[in-house]
Amino acid sequence: MDTILIVDDNQAVCNALSLMLELNGYRTLTCLSPEVALELVQLHDVALVVQDMNFTQDTTSGEEGKSLFYAFRQQQPDLPIILLTAWTQLEIAVELVKEGAADYMGKPWDDAKLLNSINNLISLHRLSKENAQLNRVESQRMVAIKNADLCGIIFNSGAMQRCVDLALQIAKSDVSVLITGPNGAGKDKLADIIHANSPLKNKPFIKVNIGALPMDLLEAELFGAEAGAFTGATKARIGRFEAADGGTLFLDEIGNLPLSGQVKLLRVLQTGEFERLGSHQTRKVNVRVLSATNADLAEDIQTGRFREDLFYRLNVIELALPALNERKDDVLPLVQHFVGADFSLSRQTQQALQAHHWPGNVRELENACKRAVILAQSTALVAADFGLTSEAAVNTVLAEATTEAVEPQARTHSQSQPNEQVNNDLVASLESVTDEKADIEAALEQHKGVIARVAKSLGLSRQALYRRMQKYQIDK
Repeated sequence: MDTILIVDDNQAVCNALSLMLELNGYRTLTCLSPEVALELVQLHDVALVVQDMNFTQDTTSGEEGKSLFYAFRQQQPDLPIILLTAWTQLEIAVELVKEGAADYMGKPWDDAKLLNSINNLISLHRLSKENAQLNRVESQRMVAIKNADLCGIIFNSGAMQRCVDLALQIAKSDVSVLITGPNGAGKDKLADIIHANSPLKNKPFIKVNIGALPMDLLEAELFGAEAGAFTGATKARIGRFEAADGGTLFLDEIGNLPLSGQVKLLRVLQTGEFERLGSHQTRKVNVRVLSATNADLAEDIQTGRFREDLFYRLNVIELALPALNERKDDVLPLVQHFVGADFSLSRQTQQALQAHHWPGNVRELENACKRAVILAQSTALVAADFGLTSEAAVNTVLAEATTEAVEPQARTHSQSQPNEQVNNDLVASLESVTDEKADIEAALEQHKGVIARVAKSLGLSRQALYRRMQKYQIDK
């Protein structure tokens, strides 16, 4: 509720104005002298002032009101002030309006007119305060970003800006962070930003891709092993936790950690204690843990594949990174970064790049850019250089074919030849889809269903391969 200060030497005037304003939803403060008015403005959050111009009996010059107005302006330059007087001092009114007075009314006032003026001024004042607050926040954010180490991250989207802002805010604390998002979206880059801007930035920063480690060696990699702990362990080795002691440990693909490893990880997070494989000696470390996953850990908890207590230890704060197709404004800046300043993109190429779904996210985009640089026939890159021609053609043909079906009556005989070409292109595009399905099925058979090998042979990420298998309803 906004507060309005009423300053008038006539108590009856104060009471009348106060009653009117309170009936219309405002809180009021009243006083009879300029001295008290200035104190009230300092003590309370006043949204607007209605002030008289004369405070001494038989005085009509308006000089007292003028002095009070300038005192208010000195205290709060943006405070809206309505001047109210029974004596019309036109020259003073003009002067004070030029100096920023919001309105000037004579007594007796018109209730409706005065209330309308107050409502409008309060709305403007509130909006001005909100804008000022937003500007302060934005200014602070820009200063923080300017002074931050963004680790070379490239982005232009609001969604990515929010992720980076949150990462910088999180970096100041020492809590565990779970970074979620699809494969190839840049979760490791956010982990880099968190560590680089944390109080631990000069301490060790150890990264572990759990999905890339053999399951039988995973615990030894994380917690270390004594000589003879397993076949081939000829000497003692420290684990990643020991290596990261005093710093930060980033566990990528945390959803792949087996239950036995989850128990040990939970203990380290709770107590900082663990034992090397093959040892009974308890060791203690102080490590900040960042983790990342593309899996739905909530679903894994329901199926018993992931411990719920560990999930809440890792997920003190979640940093959700959207897929690249949800932040299209990042595509072209990333492409320009990957291909370098020597290459340019036509408008059609830019549209094709932004229209592509990018199921492999930034990783797929980077690989497409490497392909483009190698295969380019000139410095002006085209969609075909990125391997997008077929998909763009299918999308265009399907769109045109749909239009043909919706508006058959609008076509003339002269269009029959282009329509025939569209249909031929559609058939060719659909045949290419059939060929891709056959290629995937053949690769699955050749590699006995081992997804990693199949994906590598087709030049796809595992995630992209799974999406295509689901799209074509291919059973592994």
